[in-house]
Amino acid sequence: MYVPTKVFFTKGVGYGKSKLESFEAALRDAGIAPFNLVSVSSIFPPNCKIVSKAKALSLLKPGQIVHTVLAKISSNEPNRQLVASVGYAVPKDRSRYGYLSEHETFGQDAKTAGDFAEELAATMLATTLGIKLDNTKAWHEKKEYLMIDGKIVKTSNVTKEAKVPKTGEWTTVVAAAVLIP
Repeated sequence: MYVPTKVFFTKGVGYGKSKLESFEAALRDAGIAPFNLVSVSSIFPPNCKIVSKAKALSLLKPGQIVHTVLAKISSNEPNRQLVASVGYAVPKDRSRYGYLSEHETFGQDAKTAGDFAEELAATMLATTLGIKLDNTKAWHEKKEYLMIDGKIVKTSNVTKEAKVPKTGEWTTVVAAAVLIP
């Protein structure tokens, strides 16, 4: 049974004459182009350790199948604002699983999109832990409550934003959680 033991977070932006070319460039910018990426859903594995990108890349080989939670968004509409974000929430009890969430959007700034992705992951984790959150409160208030409660030890996000050039060149942004065996 394969359960990842490490994860790293990365992001990138790419430009090109086609959507595919801009996507490839974004993966290169993120450092994950040499791998066969397989998208997976939203579980942050139990006992999984967050490691640096450099450390993780040293453990991988070109062509290797790598599982990712990948947020990506592309456009060639001039001046269009693109944002991709992956949020995560890790429980205090590391023998339990946490959550990863992806969010892609047009028009938001990186802070707003990142907070949203982080809140999504934290909300999914909170519900599995039996924590009720007041959805009328702002994310920073909910985050403070979660940390005080002590059942969720860490939440964060990795977010990339870019604006499509005035020339309408294809632009892609990616954010990823890359799971390492």
